[in-house]
Amino acid sequence: MNYSHEVERMCPIAKGPHHGPAPIPEEGKWVKAYQISDISGLTHGVGWCAPQQGTCKLTLNVKEGIIQEALVETLGCSGMTHSAAMAGEILPGKTILEALNTDLVCDAINVAMRELFLQIVYGRTQTAFSEDGLPIGAGLEDLGKGLRSQVGTIFSTKEKGVRYLEMAEGYILKIAVDENNEVCGYQFVRLGKMLEDIRHGKDPKEAYENNIGTYGRFEGYKHIDPREE
Repeated sequence: MNYSHEVERMCPIAKGPHHGPAPIPEEGKWVKAYQISDISGLTHGVGWCAPQQGTCKLTLNVKEGIIQEALVETLGCSGMTHSAAMAGEILPGKTILEALNTDLVCDAINVAMRELFLQIVYGRTQTAFSEDGLPIGAGLEDLGKGLRSQVGTIFSTKEKGVRYLEMAEGYILKIAVDENNEVCGYQFVRLGKMLEDIRHGKDPKEAYENNIGTYGRFEGYKHIDPREE
C-alpha cells in the first residue's frame, strides 16, 4: 500500500474504539455484518427502466449471503418478460454482491436488484424479526391462484369515464353502474384458477363458469362490457 509523502511524515496516533459495525436485525437475530455471508433475509422491491416505461417487482430470499430464491414480475414492456426469464436463470446461487454487479438484461430488473440490495444489507427485510426467516418457496405466496401475478389494469378518460380491465380477483368481464351512472361493482373470472382446473381435466366451459364471481353491488344494475362498450 502506498502512502503520500504528507501521510508518511505524520506521527502515529492510536485508534480508540474497535466496536465494529452496528448490529442489524436478520431473521430474528441481531447480526454484526462483516462480510457477505453474514447477510440473510427475504424482501421485495421495485425497479424502473431509464425512460420509466416499465417496472419490475423483485422478491429475493437470501440465506448466508447467497440468493436461494427469486421471483421476477415485470410490467409495461414486452421485452421485460424475456429479460425476467434470463434474470430468473441468473440470480439463484449468486451472492447478493455478485447479483448487484451482474447485468440482469433489463434496466428495471437491475434497478430492482439495487434497491433490494440496500434493503437487505441494512436489515430492512420482511423477515428482520422472524426467527429463521422464511423457507425457500415463500415468494410464491405473493401470487394468486394458479401462480399468476396479481395485476390491476384500469383505463379511464375524462369524456367516457373509467373501465376496470383486471383486478386482483382476475379478468373483468363486466362492470356494474348504478342509477348515477357510477361504477358500483364488477364481474370477473379467476384466470389462474380457471386454467388450473382445465389443466387438471375439467371441461373448459365448466371451468370458466365455475370461476366467475362478482364484487360489490352487481346484481340488479346496468352492466357494461369494459372492452366493448
